[in-house]
Amino acid sequence: MALLEKATQIATLFQLTDDRVRKCVAAFREANLRREMGTLHHSNPMQPGAAVACMAISLLTVTDPLKARGLGMKTASMCQIPTYITRVAHGTEKGFSLAVDLGGTNLRVCSVDFHGNAKLDVQQSKVAVPQDLMVATQAESLFRFIALQIQKFVNVHHMNRVSQLQRDPFSCSFSLGLTFSFPVYQSGIDSGILLRWTKGFNIPTVVGSDVCALLQTQIDVLHLPIRVTALVNDAVGTIMSRAYTLPERKTRTSIGAIFRAGTNGVYLEKLSKIVKPLDGNYDASTGEMFVSTEWGSFDNGLSVLPNTMYDEQLDRMSVNPGDQMFEKRVSGMFLGELLRTVMLEMHRDSTVQLFNSYRAPMHADGKQESPLYSYWTLDSSVLSIAAADSSNDLAKLRSKLAESLDMRDGTITIIEAQAVKIVANAIGRRAARLAGMAIGAVILHTERFHGSIDPLTAGNRTLQSLTRFSTANHGKAVTSEPLAKAQSVACLQDDPGHVSANNLFVSNPSNEHDIVDIGIDGSLAEHYPCFEDHLRDALRVIDGIGEVGEARVRIGIAKDGSSVGAAIIALLAAMEA
Repeated sequence: MALLEKATQIATLFQLTDDRVRKCVAAFREANLRREMGTLHHSNPMQPGAAVACMAISLLTVTDPLKARGLGMKTASMCQIPTYITRVAHGTEKGFSLAVDLGGTNLRVCSVDFHGNAKLDVQQSKVAVPQDLMVATQAESLFRFIALQIQKFVNVHHMNRVSQLQRDPFSCSFSLGLTFSFPVYQSGIDSGILLRWTKGFNIPTVVGSDVCALLQTQIDVLHLPIRVTALVNDAVGTIMSRAYTLPERKTRTSIGAIFRAGTNGVYLEKLSKIVKPLDGNYDASTGEMFVSTEWGSFDNGLSVLPNTMYDEQLDRMSVNPGDQMFEKRVSGMFLGELLRTVMLEMHRDSTVQLFNSYRAPMHADGKQESPLYSYWTLDSSVLSIAAADSSNDLAKLRSKLAESLDMRDGTITIIEAQAVKIVANAIGRRAARLAGMAIGAVILHTERFHGSIDPLTAGNRTLQSLTRFSTANHGKAVTSEPLAKAQSVACLQDDPGHVSANNLFVSNPSNEHDIVDIGIDGSLAEHYPCFEDHLRDALRVIDGIGEVGEARVRIGIAKDGSSVGAAIIALLAAMEA
């Protein structure tokens, strides 16, 4: 079988049809958003086994067809977790605070000076989390590492402030927001018990413990004048960062999503719909609270999610087989490994022999030693370059592959790069469309479009004289200027059926109340060229959204939003304490 023919055949396995998108949306809403979701397996999260239960909230609507089933049903695999955060930033807040963001394989420490008027100054550092600490036997090992990074950061950037606080016994401590991007049962704004690890972490002694208390203990050991005042989900941090800097005040950012090493979504829910009693203190005056969907574990049973032999192999080799099945098809941590798995099979296939001239060195035990043969050696940046490289010789992609796979320059042929590009684009397109599916399901749940979209025109593909919003212009209205023109070309060349979002616009853009503003963060959303186009493709085929609804969705990149947002929330929590 010819190499390109084989690549195209494999690419079809990763196709996510419009019908499958709609089925996923229906399952997402049925199982996790529009039914009872608050039953706990244990009322006390410290009881044995409670840490793996969905200690979540109940969402109930008056029209919920499942209401008659009562409030005693157990939840599906995806939790709905209250954040105890009830306010959206306005951009007028002033002050100084710190943040720590453990979102996956990297740890970020940052400080933010908030000046009001949507202005802020950020200083930050980033360091990779050592692999041995991700699977440490003792909880103290990881949190000691985090505390030491905080100490190093403040000593470099804020030594004078730290010294002043340490000399004055009556001074206040710095407020710190902890972005801890793992499923946590929050019992208050500044406390939360880890339910389970994801994203390659596996430290059993932390599960069932208060992560804020663990970090505070290590901070106190170092005698740092810092108090952990807020536990923040990375997606809600993104919402806060986006909201603080958003110039239009009529539209609030009400949905946030993360697409980096892991993935998650958060949205603003009415307190009246949260029927499970909330344990901690919170400000009820707003009538709302941010809720974390923990959508990474959506459909762990694979009733509707697409599944290939390559997905199955990746899952078997992960630290959490059978869990986070949505995340393993969407997040940056797994997409590179999916591509590597496919490439290795094509390399071993004698009928196609991808990288035919390559011979991996042999290890002493007789095993082939090469990134191509080793798990988790390829990251999602390869997919981004594959999507962006539209040159005839695919020079950038060939160079990246040679570098990533430890091959000599010139080893990879143009035909081989074309084959990799076909598969990589299919994997990336599926991930983005699944992301759009999840966002669309949350939009429908919030009822922002309820009664406002004519179903007869929602599918009309001939909208005229309208305006559209996108990340390309930082959330500002754009007219007929193509969205990320060069990137769209890369998206289209391997997908003849692709309908570009650049041709779709929203009517009456001056009415900010008609806009659904979504803040997103993460390397996948920021750097994968076709991500938003494919995401919007999925939104347009969802019943209840369609092209008219998709055109009312404004998506804004909140770069490093999870860190900055955590600092905002820490500041607000300290002010309200």
